[in-house]
Amino acid sequence: QVQLVESGGGLVQAGGSLRLSCAFSGRTFSSYSMGWFRQAPGKERDNVAFISWSGGRTYYANSVKGRFTISRDNAKNTVYLQMSSLKPEDTAVYYCAAGRDVSVPLHGDYWGQGTQVTVSS
Repeated sequence: QVQLVESGGGLVQAGGSLRLSCAFSGRTFSSYSMGWFRQAPGKERDNVAFISWSGGRTYYANSVKGRFTISRDNAKNTVYLQMSSLKPEDTAVYYCAAGRDVSVPLHGDYWGQGTQVTVSS
């Protein structure tokens, strides 16, 4: 069974940076595309970033383009989300997901438990 464990969330001031990590186990990591989603209170869950199984294809939501970078290390079975120039509106629970899609939308077959990111103004 696939397990995804996120880490790296926390409280940061506006303009600051955080790097989220998601450790994958249970199957062959390089067979899955990965995505980062976020959900703020009272809002729908949104896909903010996607990376294909090889890392050759990425996607970003307009709201984070130019500020967030998704990457993966297939040797470490880990996907990352580097977040810079954070804004209060980035505050949300961030989830990583794994799926077989070759492009967006990513229909997550597996999900992590989420990590809270809070950006103070």
